[in-house]
Amino acid sequence: MFSHILVPLDGSPLCECVLPHAVALAQALGARVTLLQVLEPVHTTGQTRSVDPLGWHIRKAEGVAYLDAVAARLQEADLRLEKALLEGPAAERIAQFAKAQNADLMVLSSHHGEAGLDRWSISSAVQRTILEASISVMIVRAYQPVPSDLTGLRYQRLLVLLDGSRRAECTLPLATTLARVHESQLLLAHVVARPEMPRHAPPTQEDIELANQLTERNRLEATRYLQQLQFRLSLGVQTRLLVSDRAAATLHELAAQENVDLVVLSAHGYSGGTKWPYGSVAISFIAYCTFPLLIVQDLSQEELERMQTEMAVREDQEHRRPSPPPLSDSMQAEIAVRQ
Repeated sequence: MFSHILVPLDGSPLCECVLPHAVALAQALGARVTLLQVLEPVHTTGQTRSVDPLGWHIRKAEGVAYLDAVAARLQEADLRLEKALLEGPAAERIAQFAKAQNADLMVLSSHHGEAGLDRWSISSAVQRTILEASISVMIVRAYQPVPSDLTGLRYQRLLVLLDGSRRAECTLPLATTLARVHESQLLLAHVVARPEMPRHAPPTQEDIELANQLTERNRLEATRYLQQLQFRLSLGVQTRLLVSDRAAATLHELAAQENVDLVVLSAHGYSGGTKWPYGSVAISFIAYCTFPLLIVQDLSQEELERMQTEMAVREDQEHRRPSPPPLSDSMQAEIAVRQ
């Protein structure tokens, strides 16, 4: 469960869509909340690209005043509240702060004020922050209106995505706590994936029958699994079992059909390793989910640190790799002719 919630803000209304969710989670979990703003350097134009000292001090004073104003709005929520103002590259500073202060959940808006809204479900800057920190994260879509009452949010319908693995079940303590506190309807969803049969020729009748047998066997096993969870959780839980060859897309469609208030899933499932901070389904929901999304990081701090070290080594090797030699004039001419 989470004990320290980090809320990065940038001073814009777009980022403040996270505040009701931070309050709802902190009150349900008894967690402390830190409001964090990172001031990124703004260089003046010209050959030297120097920083304007006076303008920088004004920005810092504005940042302090902004955090104080947000904290004042949250007073009635009776939270254990802290504030922090940092300087530097935002994604890097947020990740460093989260690690140094043992923050175990980060609540982020899908877009920030400088870039504004665009046609993507999440901005590139927010993606960098999520990947840098690699901890549990809640993403709130910035186009959702911010209510005047920051303490009145209640989750009516929670959708928990499961795949039968222990990793995916790391979400259940959080989901059941929220369901009890908010008196929510808890939905457990599982997709039985049809076997892939990549081949040049169409599948034979024998191939199709074998795939159908395997699918039905997995469906029966998933049915028993969800029934056991219903009995164990004893919260009036509902289940949704689907069969599809497009698991992620089917889960997106289910969330829309059920009109849920919050989607909860683990960072990795049964097939997930420790090479990347988030698995393929989690990445799909980060990129395309239109509902508030909470991803629980199932990797330990040691696993995350080892993974981040390996990623840094790979990036360094890529940077050191020599560039391919330039094409000769004759090759360039041949390519131009073919085009």
